[in-house]
Amino acid sequence: MSKTKHEHIQIIPLGGLGEIGKNMTVIEVDEQLFIIDVGLKSPETDMLGIDIVVPDFQYVMENRDRVRAIFLTHGHDEAIGGLSYLLRRVRVPVYGSALTTALAKDRLKEQDFRGEADFRAVHSDQLLTFDGVKVSFFQTAHTIPGSFGVAIHTSEGAIVHTGDFKFDQSAKGAYEAEMGKMAVLGQKGVLCLLSDSLDAERPGHAVSEATIAQAMVKAFSRAEGRVIVSSYASNVVRLQQVLESSIKTNRKVAIVGRTLLRLYETLCNLGYLSEELQEQVISLNSVNEFAPKEVCLVVTGHSGEPLEALQRMARGQHKLGRIQTGDTVVMMTPPNPGNELVMMKTIDALARAGAEIVTGDKKLYATGHGSQEDLKLMINLLKPKIFIPVQGEDRHLRSHARIAEGLGIPSRDIYVLEKGDRLLWKDGVFRTAGRVQAGNTLIDGSGVGDIGNIVLRDRRLLSQDGIFIVVVTLDRRNKKIISGPELISRGFVYVRESEQLMTQSEELVKTIVEQSLQQDGMDWSTMKQNVRDQLYNFLFERTKRRPMILPIIMEVSKENRSAQQVSVEK
Repeated sequence: MSKTKHEHIQIIPLGGLGEIGKNMTVIEVDEQLFIIDVGLKSPETDMLGIDIVVPDFQYVMENRDRVRAIFLTHGHDEAIGGLSYLLRRVRVPVYGSALTTALAKDRLKEQDFRGEADFRAVHSDQLLTFDGVKVSFFQTAHTIPGSFGVAIHTSEGAIVHTGDFKFDQSAKGAYEAEMGKMAVLGQKGVLCLLSDSLDAERPGHAVSEATIAQAMVKAFSRAEGRVIVSSYASNVVRLQQVLESSIKTNRKVAIVGRTLLRLYETLCNLGYLSEELQEQVISLNSVNEFAPKEVCLVVTGHSGEPLEALQRMARGQHKLGRIQTGDTVVMMTPPNPGNELVMMKTIDALARAGAEIVTGDKKLYATGHGSQEDLKLMINLLKPKIFIPVQGEDRHLRSHARIAEGLGIPSRDIYVLEKGDRLLWKDGVFRTAGRVQAGNTLIDGSGVGDIGNIVLRDRRLLSQDGIFIVVVTLDRRNKKIISGPELISRGFVYVRESEQLMTQSEELVKTIVEQSLQQDGMDWSTMKQNVRDQLYNFLFERTKRRPMILPIIMEVSKENRSAQQVSVEK
């Protein structure tokens, strides 16, 4: 507990609540502002054309002079993927484990970050001090080594953020949870615990990675041909299990996917993979030099999504060729929420191609997040006064809140927050104190935040019923049509099979334009609106579809007969 008396403590989640990914939390102690994680999430199905989604940084921008540090809990995209977009606007030291900071640097390069970033690798025994505020760390068990929980020490007790965690009694070394440090924090006094909630609905303990390793060796031994293991590129423990299984079954391992290959190289450079494991890895060009029974392929797809690569292999569209009869595909990683249907279709395509498929049932699926008994253990170790479930959708957060209440934490001391909520400690109690701006920043190509709801709405309309373009060239002085109307349909109807509809539409547009030309003080915007409205009603009556209608009016001058586009608008 800090000796310095802190009058003002505030917790503001800016991401990771009511969603999966995009984790970001602001902790304020007096005038100092600390940030824990700056992640990304994948776009939702209605975010057409969007590449990734990161938090809204408006509150941080408004208080940039008070930001002292960014702490990264681990090296997955949900914790580090949005960092480059924040560092383009704020210069502040970034702390994390050696692996986490190395992966964050690689992510900045991928996202074309051209500024200077101040990364500072720390170990879990390190204690940092910022103007009277101490920050300590403890190692957690996760699917990637170098995962930390963060404790910000105040005069009222520690504010602890677990990051992603589970408890695995078989984990050793870089994957072992430092339960002793957690217990010491609990004894000294934890004011507030912010705890990972993603598997709060799953009863029991998280599946041990030792169980997965045993199942993998068994699958490797039974396989008569190639073994193909699907894995998220960020799942380091799965890669290590594949390499260890290959040693026991006399197979060589080829890594497929740039993201996973870069991760492998980083792990080698930092000493996480022994020389014996590294000797198992061969290049893709060398695969055909070995018999199928001597080969294992570790496959990921775009952005580390393994299902995409397996689908391409099932269709014969992958550079490694088609799935072969006799191949064994090992899938022991559960699909991301919302991808369950995609996974079932992938399994069906692999079976059709002749593969033998080994999937983990619910007892064998291993994630990096604690189940209910693990979450109870974290709460019992840290003994917080105030509890805040974080990192998960609403159902996960509320399930975690019920677990905490069942362990004796009063409901008045449990806060299920939303992004942007301000939780303020003042006069010895926490209370909600309004909201700050929070939400999504959409990344589309090189555009950052320039895509809003109106653009997304237009994209949805275009994807549903297409676009119908009307082009007319006029001689305003003589009040007549020079050419057109020319109609262009994209994604609405197939023109060659809809000749009657197109002809009737041309006649309707021609009538509307001619009537508008005869009116005194003819207004271009009124003409276009009339075309849009009447044509919209006509097309809906005939087709029950609602295409986006785009009238383009051109004017020709009498002197040179050259066309000049007056306006293009929806």
